[in-house]
Amino acid sequence: MAKRDYYEVLGVDKNASEDEIKKAYRKIAIKYHPDRNPGDKEAEEKFKEAAEAYDVLHDAQKRQQYDQFGFEGVQGMGGFGGGQGFSMDDIFSMFGSVFGGGFGGGFGGGSHGSRGTQRHHGSDLRLKVRLSLQEVANGTTKKFKVRKDITCSHCHGSGSEGGGSETCPTCHGSGVEVRTKQTIFGMMQTQTTCHTCGGEGTVIKNKCHECGGTGVVKGEEVVEIAIPRGVADGMVFTVGGKGNAGHHNGVPGDIQVYIEEEDNDTFIRDGQDVIYNLLLDFPTAALGGEVRIPTIEGTKLKIKIEPGTQPGKTLRLRGKGLPAVQGYGSGTGDLVVNVSVYVPKTLSKHEREAIEKLKDSDNFKGDTSTKNTIFQKFKNYFN
Repeated sequence: MAKRDYYEVLGVDKNASEDEIKKAYRKIAIKYHPDRNPGDKEAEEKFKEAAEAYDVLHDAQKRQQYDQFGFEGVQGMGGFGGGQGFSMDDIFSMFGSVFGGGFGGGFGGGSHGSRGTQRHHGSDLRLKVRLSLQEVANGTTKKFKVRKDITCSHCHGSGSEGGGSETCPTCHGSGVEVRTKQTIFGMMQTQTTCHTCGGEGTVIKNKCHECGGTGVVKGEEVVEIAIPRGVADGMVFTVGGKGNAGHHNGVPGDIQVYIEEEDNDTFIRDGQDVIYNLLLDFPTAALGGEVRIPTIEGTKLKIKIEPGTQPGKTLRLRGKGLPAVQGYGSGTGDLVVNVSVYVPKTLSKHEREAIEKLKDSDNFKGDTSTKNTIFQKFKNYFN
């Protein structure tokens, strides 16, 4: 089934505040909670769909990417909207804070059951990558030496000397602490991560002397990041599993890659289009001819100049601009050539005499309609 727009899923408009999004999600999550709809697959899918929509829209960064680029914009950013395939247990764990005190338990005294022990997640890292226009056009691969938490080689990530551990005396190996309280729906059981073992279900007997029992130490790693074609300044994408190592062989974090685009001396970027300002000499503008202009690939392209080409004329070379990021958008942009005509500041005696002879010719007198057209083009450009 095709994905529905996230705003449609939650029933809010695109200008909805964070509080409105949160309230809308709460309402849908309560309505379609599995414990209220046992065995109802359709309700379960709507419960997951709402969680995915909330995951994106309550996060300012993900929401901005989604508003600009749609589903492709949040691909690879982690979470439900990033296409990671999270389970129902992940939904309960990640969104428990929306309902206060945890939302893992069932309604009316029911229980969703123990979710077992948890694996620690390593924290995310952030990297800023500066790209040239050519790297944006072609895509590139960058290598970075990153200071990060890495798995302890002495204990192989277990955090224990000799691998010894015992069942947690607080949660008895379940990794969670269960509490029961009265709510408007009746008795509700809530589950929180065990404070003693951190959700692992076990505690270490003898801590590793290298890592102090965490299973991770400070180190360095060379990370290779493939950057797709067509990215833009301000974009953020995620490289999964390359962040800090998780404690006790837990799930590693991600790297958030922030794109910064360098200024280009030749071209101006306008979305997927690139703009080149062509300065023609007067004879070529008047008589016509051929000129060679640069492209973002680094090659030269021959274009034809029609006789009588006026300053302010725009030429559009289709498909010579920038590609859409990861195929999202309308193919490839254009190379837009803005024409201006060079007027020399100084003239030799012979040049001045030649121009003086032409000054009174009707063809060299100013055309009011032409001047108005040029003025309007400049006005539209700056507006």
